Amino acid sequence: MDPNWLNEAEDRAWRAFMHAHHQLVLHLNRGLQESGLTGADYEILAVLSGHDRDRMPAHELCKTLGWEKSRVSHQVRRMQKDGLVSREPNPDDARSTVVRLLPAGRAAIEMAAPKHVADVRRNFIDLLSPAELDMLAALNERILQHLTKADDSLTDGDLP
Repeated sequence: MDPNWLNEAEDRAWRAFMHAHHQLVLHLNRGLQESGLTGADYEILAVLSGHDRDRMPAHELCKTLGWEKSRVSHQVRRMQKDGLVSREPNPDDARSTVVRLLPAGRAAIEMAAPKHVADVRRNFIDLLSPAELDMLAALNERILQHLTKADDSLTDGDLP
């Protein structure tokens, strides 16, 4: 069976999407580095700072970020060495840990966030009309919903 190759318009859309995403992430990460954070640091700090009591079970952090357990563990360990977060036993489940935002982590996210949001606005939001933003959100939500259903079917043991 021959592959169902992308036509010219499909290939253009796919490549533009992937290249723009890659370049935007590189640009935003360079901006974060000026604040002494990596993109991964910022993602974890943003999640924890927006969560009740600045703490979250590690498994929930994995799920929220969509990261593998090993990636979260490695990143949290590095951030722990930098004094940004701590890991503590989970009082609700002795087999797991809770990741907690420390004061230095709170200060780091509060220092980095205004410039990061300005970068997101300047290099993404401001380039699109409100209608385009709504359309982009709807399209990406459709893709995410499809992928979530595909992941759920794999978890249930079904083939996609």
